[in-house]
Amino acid sequence: MRETISREAALEALRKYNKEPFHLQHGLTVEGVMRWYAGELGFGDEADFWATVGLLHDIDFEMWPEEHCKKAPELLEQAGCGPDLIHAVCSHAYGSTSDVEPVHLMEKVLFAADELTGLIGAAALMRPSRSVQDMEVKSLKKKFKDKKFAAGCSRDVIAEGAERLGWTLEELMERTILAMRSCEESVQRELDRLT
Repeated sequence: MRETISREAALEALRKYNKEPFHLQHGLTVEGVMRWYAGELGFGDEADFWATVGLLHDIDFEMWPEEHCKKAPELLEQAGCGPDLIHAVCSHAYGSTSDVEPVHLMEKVLFAADELTGLIGAAALMRPSRSVQDMEVKSLKKKFKDKKFAAGCSRDVIAEGAERLGWTLEELMERTILAMRSCEESVQRELDRLT
């Protein structure tokens, strides 16, 4: 089992460099999504590690967007994170600001789900419920095809992520919607507490 820092220490590190509610919410969402995927894919004993990687994956993005995943190793090391966690975090920006390739299944999931959580989150805000609980893959696919919708979410990265996992785009979407359903309420509660 891979070592990780405590959740309290991870949250403290995230909040040290991230003040915007949007960035905190994204970190908390990806944390919950990664925890769900760990259980779903048979890595339940590594769920804390997967979740911590999710929580901290954008630790440097708010303050150093131009150095995304270049500044992260230093910040993560200061927080007490080990090389496995640092590698995993840096791998999610492969092909854009990082040359660390996602190798482990967990890294491939992070690579694929990170951008997709942004797209799903934006699509949820357009729904009458403002929630993922009643979202269907069909409606998400329409948003995915509309390049003007949530334009900051790279469709190429999402598609490449599905391919790296050997999943169809629909399978990635369906699983990530389920993952976001599993943590939507707890993310909102924690965000309310933090902001």
